[in-house]
Amino acid sequence: MSESLLDVRLSVNGVLHELRLPARRLLSDALRHDLGLTGTHVGCEHGVCGACTVLADGRPVRACLMFAVSAVGLELTTVEGLADGDGTLSNVQQAFVECHGLQCGFCTPGFLTTITAGLRENPQPTHEEARDMIAGNLCRCTGYQNIVKAVERAAELGVEARELAPQPPEGS
Repeated sequence: MSESLLDVRLSVNGVLHELRLPARRLLSDALRHDLGLTGTHVGCEHGVCGACTVLADGRPVRACLMFAVSAVGLELTTVEGLADGDGTLSNVQQAFVECHGLQCGFCTPGFLTTITAGLRENPQPTHEEARDMIAGNLCRCTGYQNIVKAVERAAELGVEARELAPQPPEGS
């Protein structure tokens, strides 16, 4: 007996994808296997490690705990969608490079998406808030010090970008 397939439309990184998927296909599997977006990593398959974290309407979600059909109507952002269209790294990605916030890289996509959402909510975190921001993601290599530094550096880069952005004329 074969599993019935559903027509599913997923918006991922600004691109609409039409797929035929089993109802029980996990979002992580749809992203990786059906769409070829292998930056979303699957670690524990229980939602504990955070390696599979993607953004759904800007909020971090564990893709290994969510069915793909549940993501219909949401704007999904994977690690592949964090950089600008011209390939310029996001502030968070640039900070990870500058602060050596990764080693093996397996957990990195989940950290990048989690921190991106965290800095949108709290663009200038204290040191403790930066630590709390990443508390739900596990890394077996780094010891977290450089990841926390990367959060703080990304916040600095965000402030610099806002200071350099053109300001609207007064009274508008």
